[in-house]
Amino acid sequence: MAKNVTQLLIESHLVEGHLRPGEEISLKIDQTLTQDATGTLVMLEFEALGIPRVLTELSVQYVDHNLLQEDFKNADDHLFLLSACRKFGLWYSRPGNGVSHPIHMERFGVPGKTLLGSDSHTCAAGSLGMLAIGAGGLEVAMAMAGEPFSVIMPNVLGVKLVGELPDWVSAKDVILEMLRRHNVDGGIGKIIEYYGPGLKCLTAMDRHVIANMGAELGATTSVFPADDAVKKFLKSQGRDDAFREILADKDAKYDEHEEINLSTLEPLIAQPSSPGNVVPVREVAGREIYQSYIGSSANPGLRDFAIAAMIVDGKQVHERVSFDVNPTSRHILENMMAMGILGKLIHAGARLHQAGCGGCIGMGQAPATGRISLRTVPRNFPGRSGTKEDQVYLCSPETAAASALTGVITDPRTLGMAYPRYMAPKIVRLNTDMLIPPAMAGESYALEKGPNIKPLPQLEPMSNSLEGPVLLKVGDDISTDEIMPAGARVLPFRSNIPEISRFVFSHIDETYYERTLDYHKQGSFIVGGANYGQGSSREHAALGPRYLGVKAIIAKSFARIHLQNLSNFGILPLIFINPEDWKMISKGDKLSIPNVQDAIRKGNRIRVTNLTKDETYDTAHPMTPYQVEMVLAGSLINLVKQKKLKQTKNIKA
Repeated sequence: MAKNVTQLLIESHLVEGHLRPGEEISLKIDQTLTQDATGTLVMLEFEALGIPRVLTELSVQYVDHNLLQEDFKNADDHLFLLSACRKFGLWYSRPGNGVSHPIHMERFGVPGKTLLGSDSHTCAAGSLGMLAIGAGGLEVAMAMAGEPFSVIMPNVLGVKLVGELPDWVSAKDVILEMLRRHNVDGGIGKIIEYYGPGLKCLTAMDRHVIANMGAELGATTSVFPADDAVKKFLKSQGRDDAFREILADKDAKYDEHEEINLSTLEPLIAQPSSPGNVVPVREVAGREIYQSYIGSSANPGLRDFAIAAMIVDGKQVHERVSFDVNPTSRHILENMMAMGILGKLIHAGARLHQAGCGGCIGMGQAPATGRISLRTVPRNFPGRSGTKEDQVYLCSPETAAASALTGVITDPRTLGMAYPRYMAPKIVRLNTDMLIPPAMAGESYALEKGPNIKPLPQLEPMSNSLEGPVLLKVGDDISTDEIMPAGARVLPFRSNIPEISRFVFSHIDETYYERTLDYHKQGSFIVGGANYGQGSSREHAALGPRYLGVKAIIAKSFARIHLQNLSNFGILPLIFINPEDWKMISKGDKLSIPNVQDAIRKGNRIRVTNLTKDETYDTAHPMTPYQVEMVLAGSLINLVKQKKLKQTKNIKA
């Protein structure tokens, strides 16, 4: 049977299951990616597994999120991560080397390989013809230990691209068009595969832009073929030997299908505060801006900075605008210098920042209160920028640069200038010196743990009766940024669960932490809306609430990665059978689920009693059998330890 690229990639790594949508499958993982905001916890989890060295083909630890060193915490964690890489056999990308996703694509991406990363934008590597999936850190630790990765086989949405991009329209507008059509939950349960004649006008790095923000659609991942564009890219990086052509079979079919005529697209922009709130730029043109920000993993290529530089060349940005340029890697920065791109940007008024995630994760570059910030980043969830009352719009480098000049949101087609033509350099400057290779097997290294690095909390198995108050009720599309904020104040505690838990839900309810203190042992509930836990893969958004005593979350639906993280740390996820029941529950209501272990073992239907209002609600758990085992055991770590103990006893017997 003819297969599409997605099916070819999955079939070549299938350990268990079949290529039938809705069926649980297990995949062999070739490579893993971790970054410092999630990687510290991954290394602590890997240490807890007791395995001496990673068992993947390649694993890389990047330091790109927590670069501000206001005190000892981030600096100590960087040393801890370096020591963990030496001890466990990982590559280490030093602080200041740049953002994980474009660097991984440039230095380590291989068509046909699988990549699992503790960052939701790991899917960006799908641009090279890889099967690249974002996951919770504990799943990545398991993959590093040689365990297969389990996922529900998604539907494959085939998106046929035809036509060519017109002037002033670029790859960012393609993914914004997808978000305009499907919103932030339209990709749930799907892998999006792009194909068709329109691919010819998209470079590998253009495809990175599109694949990266597939995470904003809620998609499991996005996939492109490994064709001539990928071959050309790998050659530019001095890695010709890594290329392997991967194309869909002739007459390949897709579970779902749609088409985008690139020739009809226009500049688009996502309004606050959701990547799915997309409109044409012309509809919001004229609104006064405070900031224009170029960079991030969503627009990381040399081309994106060059286009902005050519637009502002010889001009000055508006006096009211903070024109922030955030290079995505030291390699990109060196090429910007060599090509004169950096000089053009700085002369026009750019504020240059360290190579890394920076303002995208709320680590500096926060905008003024209530003022508009145009950004080429992937997300604009409320408060993610570091400013609580922010007004972040997502757009292309063309729109960001044009608006920086005028001081208002500007459709770049109205600038009255010819569209700049970017020609990639024939020789790209390469710098791999800040990538430290794994230590040789057999060498002995100790982990360097500063005072801010605390052991993982002990998580007890689920009791057979859950009872407690609803301490928080939230609406639809609550993101992990709102559950566990990022930024310079919070992320330094990423390796200290007791301290970082103080910030759980602080963007939504500043009293939440204090109100949990009486219920740490007894337990409590959270009630959520649709697509609960969208956005980042950070498992702190599950582990923090679990540490504070949350036993179950009842929602209309869950985002994929967060659902897995809840299961990983023993929080029972439940879905309302009747979504209208969400309206019946109030904050403070006392809920009860008696005999919950028996109910979970018998099936997926769970009855919840509201003791305060004398009502009952029918719910269902969406867990796989393995996730059920995790929740009953109290966490995936507990489950693995139980199995290891049983194996040891059997061997002794």
